[in-house]
Amino acid sequence: MITGALLLADAKTHHHRLGAWFDLLLLAHVACVIVALGAVVVSGVQAVRILTLTGSPFPPTLRRYFAPGVNWVGRTLYGVPILGFALLATSGGVFDLGDDWVGIGLALWAAAALCSEAFLWPAERQIQNVLAGSADPPVPSTLRAPAQTIAAMSVVLVVVLLTATVLMVAQP
Repeated sequence: MITGALLLADAKTHHHRLGAWFDLLLLAHVACVIVALGAVVVSGVQAVRILTLTGSPFPPTLRRYFAPGVNWVGRTLYGVPILGFALLATSGGVFDLGDDWVGIGLALWAAAALCSEAFLWPAERQIQNVLAGSADPPVPSTLRAPAQTIAAMSVVLVVVLLTATVLMVAQP
């Protein structure tokens, strides 16, 4: 089983045993990143599907994906810093906010959260509103602008989240 946390290298000294609680927090932290990243990718793929529509019939799978409601899966993004702070607290001083990679990772997370709140999720809500407000399949052109926003933000967010992930693993 790969946890990668039983022995972690402190860049300045030697290996430290951090324990099972740290391992569980690390697994939950990584799971939040994977789920949030997956949600971003799926939203981007669904937006591209909208952009490639040429007319009717409007796929029921798109209607289901963009059903009204909060994208709770995407909100797992907020578990990342919560669990990250818990990891810092349980590391016994091996890692702290003074580590450059921690600060940069937190800044990248903040950028991802701001982009999600300002662009991605509002565009998803726009599509939800259009789909919920029409019994007939909507004209794809009415969905084009929010779908373009989702597609573009998905690319940006994937790059930001993958960069943060590489940074967290490398711990330069």
